[in-house]
Amino acid sequence: MAGIYIHVPFCTQRCIYCDFYSQTDMARQADYLRAVRRELEMRADELDGEPVETIYFGGGTPSQLRGEDLGAIVRTIGRHYSLANHCEVTLEANPDDLTDAYLRDLFANVIIDRISLGVQSFSDADLRFLNRRHDAAGAIEAVRRLQDAGVKDISIDLIYGLPGQTPEAWVRNLDVAFGLGVTHLSAYHLTYEAGTRLGRMLQRGDVCPVDEDTSVSLYSLLTERAAAAGFVHYEVSNFCRPGWFARHNTAYWTGAKYLGIGPSAHSYDGQSRRWNVASLGRYIEGMEIRQPQYEREVLDGDMRYNEYIMTRLRTMWGVRLSVIREVWGECRVAHFLRQAAPFLAAGRLVRLSENDTVRLTEAAFFVSDGIISELFV
Repeated sequence: MAGIYIHVPFCTQRCIYCDFYSQTDMARQADYLRAVRRELEMRADELDGEPVETIYFGGGTPSQLRGEDLGAIVRTIGRHYSLANHCEVTLEANPDDLTDAYLRDLFANVIIDRISLGVQSFSDADLRFLNRRHDAAGAIEAVRRLQDAGVKDISIDLIYGLPGQTPEAWVRNLDVAFGLGVTHLSAYHLTYEAGTRLGRMLQRGDVCPVDEDTSVSLYSLLTERAAAAGFVHYEVSNFCRPGWFARHNTAYWTGAKYLGIGPSAHSYDGQSRRWNVASLGRYIEGMEIRQPQYEREVLDGDMRYNEYIMTRLRTMWGVRLSVIREVWGECRVAHFLRQAAPFLAAGRLVRLSENDTVRLTEAAFFVSDGIISELFV
């Protein structure tokens, strides 16, 4: 299987925490759309005829594009790629973009199977701090509109660990989210990235991050409330109702090929990574003369091993020793088990005999980065 990711870099305003490539100038939307269609045409051979199982519009704010524009991109994919039956098409959206008129236009022009809604919080104070456009009532109304329009697969993004956030406030957020009848929740701890407005606020001392104990407590509440709501914890930050996994993101974590289309978009073919230039102007210029601007990194065996460990251990499916044996040999299996031994003994990793899999225990998900790094070569 393979996936296609389309990066839509347009936002009406920037959130203080976001370090994804985006811009607020909409003047070159038409040029961008032509460039995306051309890149799709030029790179059609890269998937070697593998059927495209997922299409994902991410950003930025993809809901800044009209339904007609999104439909033209999907039709271009259909002309140049083999689409699998039941191909999943996901659109990231901002709640206040999803008016009744926008949804009518969207569904008249393109089939969208899944909406990923950037809610981030159901607290108006949090939303103002994060510089989000919508308010809590608008986020709830957006979910209701999608449900009334017949969208069954709705995901909500939330952020926790905001300065001063209490466990009680986080529980209120979770109770609203799980009470809306959505199928999927992604919840991420707030990070202070260099170059963002939030990062600069931290440097000036204008904000104080939550301490580690609070972070652990908030994550524990997240996993407990998700389990109580019947959600499966299938990746460090992702939860869903049984059977409603995000297929596109799951493909990332299980090593599937994917094309990244648009400025700053990343691609992976199993042997190398490629990323487009993070500049709308340079991206468009390159596409106009059919000379795409990008960088590429070829992955050696050790790098691919580390990537396998990192992505698989973030999921409930874990690392399969049979895969390590087949791809990297028996010596690498011995290395992995030797490095994993302290974590197995401490109950942070568990080995499942039925399919010879090693995975993180639920309690270890929050500290997964530290464990995973110890297993690298």
